[in-house]
Amino acid sequence: MQRRSLLKWMGALTGAALPPLGAGAQGAFPARTVTLVVPFGPGGPTDLTARLVAEKLAERWDRPVVVDNKPGAGGNVGSALVARAAPDGHTLVLGVTGSHAINLSLYPSLPYHPLRDFEALTQATLFPNAVAVHPGVPARDLRELIALARSRPGQLSYGSDGNGTASHLGMELIKADARVFMTHIPYRGGASMLNDLVGRQIDAGLTGLPAALPLARAGKLRLLAVTTAERTPAAPEVPTVAEQGLPGYVAAPWAGFFAPKGLPPALAARLADDLVWALTQPDVRQRMAEGGSTIVAGGPEEFRRFLQAEIERWGRAVKASGARLD
Repeated sequence: MQRRSLLKWMGALTGAALPPLGAGAQGAFPARTVTLVVPFGPGGPTDLTARLVAEKLAERWDRPVVVDNKPGAGGNVGSALVARAAPDGHTLVLGVTGSHAINLSLYPSLPYHPLRDFEALTQATLFPNAVAVHPGVPARDLRELIALARSRPGQLSYGSDGNGTASHLGMELIKADARVFMTHIPYRGGASMLNDLVGRQIDAGLTGLPAALPLARAGKLRLLAVTTAERTPAAPEVPTVAEQGLPGYVAAPWAGFFAPKGLPPALAARLADDLVWALTQPDVRQRMAEGGSTIVAGGPEEFRRFLQAEIERWGRAVKASGARLD
């Protein structure tokens, strides 16, 4: 709080370094380059989303919008930096399921709180994960996989993108809801997990649909379910988990834009509106759809309600899994 007060005081003295945050701030914004922090390395779907939106915002604002990749600790490093930034709209973060929902339960001492330390602006995307099995596994759908696991407790194995990821915890929710046990094999990312699944080193896996879909269409995997609330246009023939005996199940990764807590309401509203505008541009929608993501672009209040539900949902998954990270 002392740092924020000092920054505001310096801005009042210089008249340029930090503009006043009252009613006139909306018209003055942005006064300088806006930094959009991505709490992961370059090249992934979160980074792509940020860069597409940053390009649109730069056009709209006639100011540079810089994407700054700050990876580390499952998104905690970059998110913590933004939580401590001045609440003037010039520093934002594209948070994800891990950084702003899962990690609150996964890490004993998270250096920020996803709700108390941020202004939720808009949910950007929703990304379907998929349950897949090797074609040699005698399960044509999720119900059959659950029945098979129930008949062979502990004998079936499944791979995930890593401990504490939405991939891992999404399957743990299935196990908890279906009351079955399968041995978890964590990997460092979906690519290596899918490689072992194709080679039958593991029986099943849960990872991003776009990575699994080409292998399924080549006959190397069988897709059993998607983890979204509704079927995805990318593979409409694949039913949801909820359709197959686990009603209410949703465990889909997402991304959303946040600002530091304390942003003036008028500026928060403007940022939310501009972000929604950027996300809903036709070329942005098309690029995201090509990568398997669905644009959400809802309002701040809707996003806050969603975030609270996600924190509770993934907290239950962390508890069921017994996962814990330092």
